[in-house]
Amino acid sequence: MPLDAAIVGPGNIGTDLMYKILDRSETITLQRMIGIFPVEESDGLQAAVDEGIDVGTEGIDSVREHADEFDVVFEATTAGVHAQQAPVYEDLGLFAIDLTPAAVGPYTVPAVNAEDVIGTEDNINMVTCGGQATIPLVHAVDRVADVEYAEMISTISSESAGPGTRQNIDEFTQTTAAGLEQVGGADEAKAIIILNPAEPPILMRNTVYTTVPDTTDVDEVRDSVAEMEAEIQTYVPGYDVTLEPVVKDESDVGFELGDSIVITTMLEVEGEGQHLPPYAGNLDIMTSAALGAAERVEAHGLTATPVGGERDD
Repeated sequence: MPLDAAIVGPGNIGTDLMYKILDRSETITLQRMIGIFPVEESDGLQAAVDEGIDVGTEGIDSVREHADEFDVVFEATTAGVHAQQAPVYEDLGLFAIDLTPAAVGPYTVPAVNAEDVIGTEDNINMVTCGGQATIPLVHAVDRVADVEYAEMISTISSESAGPGTRQNIDEFTQTTAAGLEQVGGADEAKAIIILNPAEPPILMRNTVYTTVPDTTDVDEVRDSVAEMEAEIQTYVPGYDVTLEPVVKDESDVGFELGDSIVITTMLEVEGEGQHLPPYAGNLDIMTSAALGAAERVEAHGLTATPVGGERDD
């Protein structure tokens, strides 16, 4: 049966997620959008009202008041707010899907490790936009060849990088690199982000380098990446591998590789345009991944928890 959900944080991310749930999901029912301002001062809350969704304006107090209405909370606020509110969700028996950099729970990429964390955790973190885009490709390589080193370069439009993104560039690179290792399987990793001011705004584009043993069967890598691309497209329709894995040797990279080769893959992400513009694929992939994670929670059989009780799963 459908899983009941609330979105906490009616900003651009929360509003886009609302439209995705309403437009795309047959297994998630949005019961409430919660913010901290009056409806007339919040475009996101007003959009929810226009769609017939109940709203709350008292933040975490609204969650407490209406906790019996939903099973899952999407946190679309800030890292600091989620760190404070996560214990409340736990006490209320609510499953939290965190779209902030707080990382109270484990990094989760639906196509890679959702089955490992759902059922054992009550709070999961959606890493970063660059992580959602590139961790699956590193994992796809690692499952057929040992990834000794992974590096991703994510280029996004300046127009799609708000104040939060700009203030947290260091956290983005650190979190994404950690995700490439912990979820992607790389022995060592590095992440780089570039904000491109081009007009018209560009789509989110990513380049992934992986260093693997020179005995690697590259055809197996290509097949694995193609399978992963198809899996991601089930919840991120605009995800497109634009360069299938190609090999670079020492003459290409300009330094000694020893018994290794470098495999390069490129991809881009186009948003669906429900609320955010199509070029904002970096934001779209976060809301799409959060919805994909929730649908996997529903498929796992999570049921509502009485306040103060224990969840059945």
